[in-house]
Amino acid sequence: MIQPFCLRTQADKMANEILKQVFQDMHADITTSVNPDTVMDVLLSKKVLGDDDYYKLRQVPASRDRCRDMMSLLYMSKHPQAFIRLRLALLDLDEYSWIVNKIDKKLPSLTSQLHLGHYIDGKHLLPPWLYLITMVTTHIMVSYWKI
Repeated sequence: MIQPFCLRTQADKMANEILKQVFQDMHADITTSVNPDTVMDVLLSKKVLGDDDYYKLRQVPASRDRCRDMMSLLYMSKHPQAFIRLRLALLDLDEYSWIVNKIDKKLPSLTSQLHLGHYIDGKHLLPPWLYLITMVTTHIMVSYWKI
């Protein structure tokens, strides 16, 4: 039997991968619009960024370059919630609500691409990605309502 924690961890990794794709698609918007300092502080406190990486990022003088470097580190990160945490950090900063709105609008189209429906005897079976979609939606709802 698979433990619930194991399912949650796997779902977080899959949700993180979907968000990573969204962030990569929006890379130019993010690197030209986001001042990374507050975001880096949040990611450090959530242990998404390590002390060494945080220190190296703080040494980059230009904000735009610091943001690019931060995003590069996150793209290479093995942290299972790096992009989930990044989205939540942006959500907490009112000036980036437009970025979060763009991210959230992209999620339904990405998740619908994963719905390669399976049918048996003319009945639609739930795709294996349903749990992933539920987790992404749950993360979004939790962040909005601070559940």
